[in-house]
Formats: sequence, structure tokens, C-alpha cells
Amino acid sequence: MTRRWRPSLAFVLGGALAGTLALSFIGLVALRYLGPILGFKVAAAGLGLTITAATAGLGWLLLRLLLRPIRALEAYARAQESGADAPPPRHFGTRETAATAVRVIAMAEAARDREATIRAFTDHVTHELKPPVAAIRAAAELMQDGGALTPEDARLLGEIDGARVQIEAQLTALRRAAQARELRHLGQSRLADLLPTLRVDFPALQITASGDTLTLPIAAAGLQIVLAQLLRNAAEHGAGRVQLEAALTPEGVSLDITDDGCGISKGNEARVFEPFFTTRRASGGTGMGLAVVRNLLSAHRAGITLCTGQPTRFRILFGGAATY
Repeated sequence: MTRRWRPSLAFVLGGALAGTLALSFIGLVALRYLGPILGFKVAAAGLGLTITAATAGLGWLLLRLLLRPIRALEAYARAQESGADAPPPRHFGTRETAATAVRVIAMAEAARDREATIRAFTDHVTHELKPPVAAIRAAAELMQDGGALTPEDARLLGEIDGARVQIEAQLTALRRAAQARELRHLGQSRLADLLPTLRVDFPALQITASGDTLTLPIAAAGLQIVLAQLLRNAAEHGAGRVQLEAALTPEGVSLDITDDGCGISKGNEARVFEPFFTTRRASGGTGMGLAVVRNLLSAHRAGITLCTGQPTRFRILFGGAATY
């Protein structure tokens, strides 16, 4: 943004009001003196055209200094939200709109740089760990094919290969968590549209829903990822019934997921969203499922919390508006 003099918003609005009043006053005075000379009809018509042209000029200045910069900033913000690569606005109008635009652009660039850093770190970690993991896998396969292993050696080799499988699962989950921060499932969806698929995917669960006609501000593909992970967690913890409840609240649109499983212990409630935290490590759990859910919802200006007490209930709160 080039440095130039920019009028303040108060100066622009005050000047426009003062100019409008001045034109009206000048028109009355001019009509008083020109009417007897040119005729009141001719004078009134001429002054009307002159005042209209001057008012149009003032309106053009307001459009240039206020409306055009605001629309340009809105288009830039919309492009950033959808992930498009758009240049920042070139016209900033008043001093206040210029300051707002600078802050919005800086915020968008900081968010983009932060996501790029996270993705670069994730790619670097997974890339650096792939060769040693592949080497461990190849060595384990060679030793298994070679035979002549004592029971103790076979047990130790099995533990090594199991650790290798776990590392690969953690790397896959880490990539999923990073991608969840970047992917946007823009759109709207309803529970009613997803219930048939969810019931087919989780036949062991009795899934009921209320508020299923409420429109949620996330596309069906994104909502299905979130609900599938939460339903999978419920099934793995012994749940037989799951209740989905969407409702309008003063804070936005809420979606509660309640199950009758064995629940989450008090000591683990504060850690359930921590990456890599799991109580099912021995059975292949990576501890990244809820982290992926939280990252995906965060990308849609939504949050997820675990409600304390029994039964187990997760609450998702969307900040956007919803309609029936």
C-alpha cells in the first residue's frame, strides 16, 4: 500500500452532508435572484439540473472513498476464505478503511503462513521418518523369512514390527490432522440427509436424531467425517445408542452427540483432544481422531467440547446462522 494522504471518515461524511446543505441553500438564493430575470420555471429547471449534477458528484466521491474499498476488501476476504489466491485490494479510500484493510490483509497473510508452516513441518517429519521405517520393515521381513529364530527372538521381532506399524499409523494420522486444518467443506447440510448413510456404516448403533431438519453451516462431506469419527469412538467404547440433537442457541447452532457407552474417566476428560493421546494404543488407536475433528471444525469457525459427567456427550457449536 503506497503512502498518500487519505481523508478521515468523519471528514468525508461531514463534507458530504455540508455539501448537500450548501447546494440546497445556494439553490434557494440563486432562484431568488435568477427567477425574476430568467423566469422562475427556467431558473428552477436549470438549478435543479445543476444541483442534481453536483449531488451526483458527491455520490461518486462517496462510492469511490467508501463503497468501492469495502467491496474490494470483502472480495479479498471471500477469496481467502475459499482458499483462492487473490491479490490484496489496491484502493483503500478513507483513513479508517485503509487501517482496517491493512489489518485484514496482515491477518490473512499470518494465517496463510501459519498453515504453510504446519504443513511444511508435517511433510518434513513424515518424509524424514519414511526411510528408517521402511528399513525396519525390510529388516523384519528378512529376519522372518530367514527362519531359525528362537521364540524369544520371534517375540522381540514381533514387538519391533508392531512398533513399526504403530509409527506408520501415527504418521498417517499426523498427515490427516494437518490436512483437516486446510480442507474447507463450505456449504450447508442437515442431519436428515446423513442419517441413512450413518446407519448403514454403523449398524451396531441405534442412531436417533432431533432437529434433523435444521441447516448446519458445513457441507455434508465435512459433517460426515466429524460424525463418523464420533460414532466410531462411541462404538469402540461399548455404546449401543447414540442421540444426535441439533438446535438453535443464542451463541449459534449447536449439535450434541450423546452415547450410552462406558464414558470417559475424569482423569482423561481434559486430554481427549490432545494429539496422540489414546487409551487404545495396544489395539491400534492413534489418538488423532478427535484432533482431526477439532481441526476440521476449527476451519469452519466451529468448536467442539466434551460435556462433563455421564452420559458421554460432545457438543459442537457453529458460530454461523442457520435456517429451517
